[in-house]
Order: sequence, then structure tokens, then C-alpha cells
Amino acid sequence: MSAAMLNIVMAQINLKVGDIDGNTSMVINAAEQARDTHQADLVVFPELTLCGYPPEDLLLRPSLILRTEQALHRLNAVKGIDIVIGVPGMGAHGLENQAVVLRDGQVIARYAKQHLPNYQVFDEKRYFVPGHQMATFDCKGTRLALTICEDLWFQEPAMQAREAGADLILSLNASPFHKDKQSVRRETIRQRCQETGLPVLYVNLFGGQDELVFDGGSFAMNGDGRVMTCGDYFTETLTPVRFDCGTKLFVEGHFVEEQFVEEQVAHLCPICTDGYTALWSPVSVTM
Repeated sequence: MSAAMLNIVMAQINLKVGDIDGNTSMVINAAEQARDTHQADLVVFPELTLCGYPPEDLLLRPSLILRTEQALHRLNAVKGIDIVIGVPGMGAHGLENQAVVLRDGQVIARYAKQHLPNYQVFDEKRYFVPGHQMATFDCKGTRLALTICEDLWFQEPAMQAREAGADLILSLNASPFHKDKQSVRRETIRQRCQETGLPVLYVNLFGGQDELVFDGGSFAMNGDGRVMTCGDYFTETLTPVRFDCGTKLFVEGHFVEEQFVEEQVAHLCPICTDGYTALWSPVSVTM
């Protein structure tokens, strides 16, 4: 095993749609905890971290980009760890669903989501224009590629990552729960891993917004399709992951088995033995 390890934290947190200030504070706290408690080199957050998901018509407000940029400026205070977050950002042709990498106060990479879902509960083509190019960055000698949610349900972005010389794909997600969704996600990502030979770090949102529930279950999968680390379901968690920079493989870590339907339903129920617990976050619109 190589002596060089890339320490990553999957930040599976409960974000509130519209609460940019509150979400930014959560990101700062999680990033500092990842750095100080887990000695992480890198922390990865879910899709559209700062505004929450799905922001819907909040994206039409002219102040949104200004407030997002102000939030990114607040994150400049966090040093000593790379931060990968999701933001709405302006590109050359319009508003994009972006992943941004911050290092010691500087934006070192931006990526625009290429495949915008527009079916069932998704309406992203109403608000965003698609990106067309892969974005990569280096961390401790490892080249990492950025993707966002729906991108890895298609072959092209993963193949672009391989062609760009990536050692590892980072995937920021806001993937809603439905029956058997946990196994569907893993099988889809397993296909991308086996097609490219690249490992994937899949970070999913936890919580809820209106009729949508996000179940978490973030995971790290090696290029052979084996899940080496898996975060808890239906809870906030910072899950540490170790990536061997020499072998380009995840090292086995915390692991949670996929849940049976009965367990999933029990977690969805707002009533438990300890009283009332709510998965649904209150909407806090501060635009």
C-alpha cells in the first residue's frame, strides 16, 4: 500500500432551500470539522449546496447569483482543506448548475452539469443551461474529476473524466428517495466504474423539501464496482474516506448495508419511539 493517502470526507448534510446564509454556516462548520477531526484534505458536499435542492423559481431572482458569490466569499475564511460544493453560477450562455472547488480562498475549478433532468420531479431545463466540458483538479498528486448527479446516469461524462486523465470521479448529488432507489444508484454507478475503470465518490443529500425526501447513503466505490465505504441512511453524517494515491483505490472504511423496504419505511415515518422526528426541513426564503 502506498504511504500517500488522500483523506476525504463525504459531507451528507441537511440543507434548507433558500437559506443561503444558514447553508453557508453549515458548510463552514462541516469543513472545519472534516479538517480538524478527520484530518481531511478534501470535503465534498451535495448538489446545489448553498441554495438547497430543488430551488425552483428562486433561481429566477436576480439577487441569487450575488448572494451566492457573497457566500463563496465567506468560505474563503476556511483554510487548510479543499472544499467541493454545488452552486448556481453564471456561465457564458446562462445560469448553470455548477460544482466549485475552493482552496485557501481561491476558486481552482468550476464544472457545469451536462445532463439536466426534466422528468418526474425534475425541471432543471427550465432554469439551467447545460455544460459541455469536463473539469479536473489535482489534490496530493491525485487528479479528480467533477460530475453532478444525472451526469453519471450517462456514459459520456465518465468517459470524459477518463480521457482527461482523472484518477477519481467526484459526484455531487441531490437524489430523491423512492423504493429500491438505493440499489438502483449503486448499480448505475457500478456501470460507470466498470466502463472506465475509475473509482467514484458519490455524495448524496439528506433531508427533505416539500414532497421530496433525500435519504443520503453516500458511498465510495472502486473501479471494479465494489463499495468500500458507505455513509448512513436517513441521517446527517460526515463520513471519512481514505484513497490510496499509489494504487488509486479506496481503502475499506465505515460500511452500512443497503436497507430493506421495512427499514426504509420506518425511517420515513415521522413518528419514532423517541417522539416526533421530522425529515422535512422548513423552507427559509431569505432572498
